[in-house]
Amino acid sequence: MKVERMTEAHLDSVAELERLCFAEPWSREALKLLLGDEAVGFVCISEGQVLAYGGMLLAPGEGQITNVAVHPDARRRGMGNAVVRAMMRDARERGLLQLVLEVRISNEAAITLYERVGFFRAGVRRNFYKKPTEDAIVMLADV
Repeated sequence: MKVERMTEAHLDSVAELERLCFAEPWSREALKLLLGDEAVGFVCISEGQVLAYGGMLLAPGEGQITNVAVHPDARRRGMGNAVVRAMMRDARERGLLQLVLEVRISNEAAITLYERVGFFRAGVRRNFYKKPTEDAIVMLADV
């Protein structure tokens, strides 16, 4: 398993992960945002396949993790953890001070992952998610 910066060559695989993992997936075109100057994406590759990815928007002093997705057949193998840690390393290298993300209140596996790598619960956004409608926990991490 290896984690690397996302490139245009990964876009089809990442778009497929979005479709597999989210009720409202980002399009391939929207994912191109993660290749620009104001965002970054990382992929986790195993046996030649992109099995996980994460994206982060960049702002002065802060990164916002947009999505972390792991192929359903590859979960619980540390790939999500590796992608989140890569984003945290990247944030430190850029001199960012804090990371923020939202996570479905019912997504206990993701919440546990984020807490393990240093995120803490900072608040709730009511009815943040659709399909189904659900609250989000806002989580922060100092980097």
